Amino acid sequence: MNFVGIDLHKQSISVCVVDRERKVLGRQRFACQWVTQIREFFAGLGPFRAVVEATASYEWLVELIEPLADRVVLAHPKHLRVIAETKRKSDKLDAQVLAEFLAIDLIPEAHRPTPRVREHRRLVRYRVHVQRRGATLKTKIRHVLSDYNADRPNLFTEEGLNYLTEIPVSPADRFVLEQLVEEWRQNHQRMLVVNQRLRDFARQAPPAEQAARAVLETIPGVGPVTIDVVLSELGDVRRFSSQKRAVAYAGLAPGIRESAGRAKQLGITKEGSRLLRWALIEAAWRLVDKTHFWGQVYERLRVRCGPKKAVVAVARRLLCVMVAMINTGGRYRLLST
Repeated sequence: MNFVGIDLHKQSISVCVVDRERKVLGRQRFACQWVTQIREFFAGLGPFRAVVEATASYEWLVELIEPLADRVVLAHPKHLRVIAETKRKSDKLDAQVLAEFLAIDLIPEAHRPTPRVREHRRLVRYRVHVQRRGATLKTKIRHVLSDYNADRPNLFTEEGLNYLTEIPVSPADRFVLEQLVEEWRQNHQRMLVVNQRLRDFARQAPPAEQAARAVLETIPGVGPVTIDVVLSELGDVRRFSSQKRAVAYAGLAPGIRESAGRAKQLGITKEGSRLLRWALIEAAWRLVDKTHFWGQVYERLRVRCGPKKAVVAVARRLLCVMVAMINTGGRYRLLST
């Protein structure tokens, strides 16, 4: 059995092949566009296992060599710190280290989402991009109007947009406003389209995902946007052996630094998806506002550690509740203190 380490970049890949005794059998470098040559190289290796770091662009390579390999392993970039911390670093050495770690079965593996989860994640993140662009455009329009003391709350209704055309402004500001409003209209239309696409995507969900959506909808303050973010960013929650692992994956677990028997609590790790943490914290704010039980939980925490840490703690508990509900299929029940 050969063991292949692959150092993948945007334009090129470096490959190192070792045997079980970690003796280097060969090295090769390819441009990413040389798909045929890459396939031929791996097809000629005989039985092999390969490892590549889970960077943003690994999927095309894994799909290319997976049918030829005994196994393809995704290495967790952060956990494989030996490459990042070495003083002698090159593509050739990185590939060799990956291959050697694979040969002795010490690769810290990363999760590879299913094709449906990847599609879902792409759509959800694009919706967030469109939404944030729309908010930016609104802010720019209001900034121009503030110079004329002409801003108003209902500016982005049909009445408000008609009012916008009647405001006396300078020719330069009129040009800027027309361009911004046109872009905002186009962005608003994109938002409608992507929302419809996500609704269609949800209707095509497999039974397990439909069941997860159904139970999450019963939580107060949790709507379709939050559900889409949670399901797309977490993927299949059954892969987490405990709720603590799901919390750690979301970056909501507090860090700890221990030395000589002394331990110090740190802030949350903020690892994983920033979008997932944002969605959970926003849902937590709505939950403490809508329910008596969670409101009391928040107040007790706020007195002890302040509002920001308190709402993060509520978000952490909310994620645990979500994972438990998805795993058991149980609907949310109102709790009382």
